[in-house]
Amino acid sequence: MFIKIYPQNPNQKEINKVVNILREGGVVIYPTDTVYAMGCDAMNVRSVERICQLKGIDRRKSNLSIICYDLSNISEYAKVSNAVFKLMRKNLPGPFTFILPTGSELPKIYKNKKEVGIRVPNNNIIRQLVNELGNPIMTTSVRDHDEVAEYTTDPELIYEKYGDLVEVVIDGGYGSTEPSTVIDCTTDDFEIIRQGKGVFIL
Repeated sequence: MFIKIYPQNPNQKEINKVVNILREGGVVIYPTDTVYAMGCDAMNVRSVERICQLKGIDRRKSNLSIICYDLSNISEYAKVSNAVFKLMRKNLPGPFTFILPTGSELPKIYKNKKEVGIRVPNNNIIRQLVNELGNPIMTTSVRDHDEVAEYTTDPELIYEKYGDLVEVVIDGGYGSTEPSTVIDCTTDDFEIIRQGKGVFIL
């Protein structure tokens, strides 16, 4: 399924259609404030495993990331010190991934590395999906390093490539080629481990 949703004013009917697919365990490709990404209900372990297979992610070696609507219930999914919370509040919503110790509410699949990436993108479509779903969305970019950029930025070409592998591709306009800035916050000595689109405010 290929669905057009406008980021400025996401159509509630279309949002509900995608949320129902996520609730049924479907995998969705959607825009963020950086690159297009692939995701599912973060609490549905079978769907998370499916994405790991699709993307060739070794979950014993890679951190999995989730998208939250805002910071209000983030402590359910990650252990957040006061210093980290202040830092996140200054920088989110925005093009950042914060690596934090895994919290108690996430399924066991996230606990292999004891760390989880937290994103709150500055994009109305994905945040609205998370809000309506009531759970975070597990997320991984569709970008591959050896790939032609258009196949990760143009939603029609993304659909051409992934349409048979996922339930929905959302057309929310052209995506960026620049990924999020990743910050390791597992200790209070914050470390930028990948400089991306986000310019970090301490």
